[in-house]
Amino acid sequence: MIGAGMGAMAAAARLAVAGHRVAVFERGATYGGAVRRLTRDGFAFDTGPGLLHLPAVYRDLFLKTGREALESRVELSQVDPASRHVFADGTAVSLPNASRAGVLAALDEALGEGCGERWSALVGRARDAWDATRRPLLEEPLRREWRALGRDPYPAVRRRGLFGRGKGPTTATLAEVARRELAEPRLVALLESHALAYGFDPRSAPASAAVLPYMEQSFGSWYASGGMRALADALYERCLARSVEFTFDAEVTAVTEKDGRAAGVALADGRLVDAEFVVAGLDPARLPSLLGGRQPWGEDDVRPPEHPGQGAAARLTVALALRGGREPGAAHRTVVHAADRAAELAGVFGDGATPGVPCVRPTVTVLRPDDPATRPDAGHEAVTLSAAVAPRGPADGPAGAAAEAAADRLVAAAEAAVPGLRERVLWREVLPATADTLVPGPALAGRDGRFLRPGNRTRIPGLYAVGGWSHPGGGLAHAGMSGALVAGLIVNGDDWHGST
Repeated sequence: MIGAGMGAMAAAARLAVAGHRVAVFERGATYGGAVRRLTRDGFAFDTGPGLLHLPAVYRDLFLKTGREALESRVELSQVDPASRHVFADGTAVSLPNASRAGVLAALDEALGEGCGERWSALVGRARDAWDATRRPLLEEPLRREWRALGRDPYPAVRRRGLFGRGKGPTTATLAEVARRELAEPRLVALLESHALAYGFDPRSAPASAAVLPYMEQSFGSWYASGGMRALADALYERCLARSVEFTFDAEVTAVTEKDGRAAGVALADGRLVDAEFVVAGLDPARLPSLLGGRQPWGEDDVRPPEHPGQGAAARLTVALALRGGREPGAAHRTVVHAADRAAELAGVFGDGATPGVPCVRPTVTVLRPDDPATRPDAGHEAVTLSAAVAPRGPADGPAGAAAEAAADRLVAAAEAAVPGLRERVLWREVLPATADTLVPGPALAGRDGRFLRPGNRTRIPGLYAVGGWSHPGGGLAHAGMSGALVAGLIVNGDDWHGST
């Protein structure tokens, strides 16, 4: 196993239970991939995913690798409200967790009568898209005949002037859906912010990206006591309990082959490790370099971009240690929307601006968990800010001054969620947007397959791909499903068609 991210560990635990001896080689010093934790002076911050959607994925994993409930290892709770949104004009709305009727009522009250119904109708159509593609995008390995997923399952609105007469699947982008079906600028911002959170440009993402708010609204938003790193800790401990062997600070430099089949890995320290199967928990765009230039994908396969992370957004994160306690009723998550969405998208997705630097007022996600484990005492608070930005490349030079200036802009925007924020800051740490903070979004149907991820099976027997850059894409739940799919293929053979 190459890498100790969430998808790789999910596969490792399942394979170990199936009787395989599993060895994991991680080039870094710890496990968990993007599920990171920053601790200092009694404060603790999630610097990767802050919430879990679709907890059933990890509940299934823990049951099937130990007949033990996930909640016996991780204390999960639904956050309510699921999110608070502060729009550019100052309007705010709090959306209840996993309540379609509650969301409808909240939007009507905050944005005007009829807004809730329009949003609810869009989420209903997103449910149809979810139902049409849930199995091939989550529960089954990517088929060789994947091109059927190039057609967008989001149903066309059956009204004259909106996607014609609605015959057959729409080819609209998410931005077009937002403009035509929602119209109200704040509803448009609400929909597009879900895409941006997953690193998607709503101007090019398929209409099926509407499943992103559907998933959150239908399955809820969950927080792990102690922070989301607790989920990675529990999965790592489950792997250890199933005798998975981990070696850290161990970089894999090559995948070895024998008789045309993957046969092991070579490490930077010169060691050669033989294996019956090799599972690569890394960006599949890196695989050719580990195979001596050999391409592990066929001409008709979904292929990764030429360069790792190409076209993806990165995330700038600011951890804030605050004096003063969290006020009663504060939302766990607040999204403060950009004043100029067009300028923001241009900056993030390459139409202009400085790499790694958000626009003057970006969309900022503010996380304020009501969790004693994140702060030294009740008189302090740990707050995490993040914004999607264009990633910095090696040629962009040191991040220092630019990252600090960008952090100032995030803090200024976040005052809409945390009044008096700047005066409360004891200290802050800025995590610049680099290649390590790229955001892999989940696989989406439509747009001729451009938003699919390379399949877990490669064309090299014995070599598999797992994790957020592989099928079925990024996000905690999708990474867990990726691990389940890889384990299923290895245990049941490459003709396995997925869960039943």
